[in-house]
Amino acid sequence: MPTRKLSWVERSRQLARLIRLPNLLLMGLCLLLVRATLLPTATWRVVLASPFLLLVLATLCVAAAGYIINDYYDVKIDAVNRPGQLVIGRLINRRHAMMAHLILSGIGIVVAGVLSPLLGLVHVGSALLLWGYSVRFKRVALAGNASIATLTAAMVLLPELQARTGQASPWGYALAAFLLTMVREIVKDVEDMRGDAQHDCRTLPIVWGVSRAKWVAGAFLVCLLFLTGGAASESFQTGYPWLGAWLLVLCLLPMLALSYQLRRADRRRHFAQLSAWCKWIMLAGVLSIPLSAIV
Repeated sequence: MPTRKLSWVERSRQLARLIRLPNLLLMGLCLLLVRATLLPTATWRVVLASPFLLLVLATLCVAAAGYIINDYYDVKIDAVNRPGQLVIGRLINRRHAMMAHLILSGIGIVVAGVLSPLLGLVHVGSALLLWGYSVRFKRVALAGNASIATLTAAMVLLPELQARTGQASPWGYALAAFLLTMVREIVKDVEDMRGDAQHDCRTLPIVWGVSRAKWVAGAFLVCLLFLTGGAASESFQTGYPWLGAWLLVLCLLPMLALSYQLRRADRRRHFAQLSAWCKWIMLAGVLSIPLSAIV
């Protein structure tokens, strides 16, 4: 498909869509809040020091590269599932997109490697997993879902891997991120069944059917409900009432509503709404992080 000339404003808008700018901003906010509030000795001077900011830069570069390579390999599928949102091949040259992916991945890996060998290894693994997801894993039942969920959980843990404080709380948030991402990825697979089926993808709803896929998503959601309910209860008991109230009202209750709507969903637009709902719950979870420091 030929590309067309774009104005500077339109090109910027399409680039932001390609790299999922809102998602990158949410990742940056999550990293910042984890480092500033969950880890000890995290004054703002420490948080805004160059090592942590370089970690954020490296992570966002690898994530942006992952979004680009995913769209690069999904041009035909996205032409069916999301024709109005197609960027690569219609508005941005495929060769330029691949070059941007390689440059961003390279920057992220090199910067992380300079910070520490462990962080460099994590970012190499993340870049490879994102490439494998785009090429193969996303077309295999549960493999693609677990890949993205694992990467999301690893992102939450990055500040702890850099600071080495031994805190347990980032692991709890990482587990919650894994479970909620699994729910959202399965919901998205149901939403995208039409395009996936036309291109021989073997996602969970195609292999097992929509009904069983909903049960699997529901199982992960139930685990998340127990985890969140336990965290809210512990927060009230240990003197963090604001955190407990936030988790109860803005996370737990929406999850219960999500489980009810998931059971009733049977149309593509229903699953699109559920996917957006998962994003809002994830945002509420991220914004709960600073409340863990307020007694």
